[in-house]
Amino acid sequence: MSTESLVATQYARDFPAAVLLPPVEERSIRVEFAQSREDIEAAQRLRYTIFAGEMGARLHNRIPGLDHDRFDHYCQHLVVRDALGEMVGCTRILTAPAAQRAGGFYSQTEFDLAPVLALPGRFMEIGRTCVRADSRNGATISALWSGLAAFIADHRIDYLIGCASIPLGEQGLEAQALYLELAQRHLVADSLRVTPHLPLPRRDGLVPRKCAVPPLLKAYLRLGARIGGEPCLDPDFQVADVFILLSTQRIERRYARHFLERDQ
Repeated sequence: MSTESLVATQYARDFPAAVLLPPVEERSIRVEFAQSREDIEAAQRLRYTIFAGEMGARLHNRIPGLDHDRFDHYCQHLVVRDALGEMVGCTRILTAPAAQRAGGFYSQTEFDLAPVLALPGRFMEIGRTCVRADSRNGATISALWSGLAAFIADHRIDYLIGCASIPLGEQGLEAQALYLELAQRHLVADSLRVTPHLPLPRRDGLVPRKCAVPPLLKAYLRLGARIGGEPCLDPDFQVADVFILLSTQRIERRYARHFLERDQ
């Protein structure tokens, strides 16, 4: 058996849903799960281009040109391709059983999630989401969410979790101001608050410049997601991360049909 066949066989055994889930079409683009090591490396290369090249993040990669970490092996990688078949967007899914094998969710490297993970139900985490600059449009984002929605429906997921980034601004003032603003309407109940391992330093008494809500965080909130508590400082990306908790049973009705209903 060839190396490529061995990789494909191993991937199919580890992630059978990735093979069985049919691609979700969105006009001239399509969303599908990575089926090979080459697909995963292409997603990691796209991540590196955007995170390191565009955003200037400090990545702890050992393979030049790829953004990779210990969680990648346990994740299912959802990718969006354009009409020419080129990869223009990606995200990764880590289910609770896979997270147990990985030693936890990625979010647990930034937050103590004990109150949230005590909830009964099935969890999935998404992360490392990115879209190529020339494809950051509604069609690409819609295709990505369609793929996620199909996975949620197929696996009867109860909670979607993840981290969403906020620009720090000068001395972290923008991130602090935006969090305080959003917390008034989108904060989880006290009993579900998570604790950041590296809290964002407070800058009381300083007046921040108003900051717009980043697109990914805005998408979460529109679906009905809640913010888990105080932000965590991410020094590698120079951003503040907020923990996101989305109950799939409480998705805003005006978005539920678009994201969660599928053709039978």
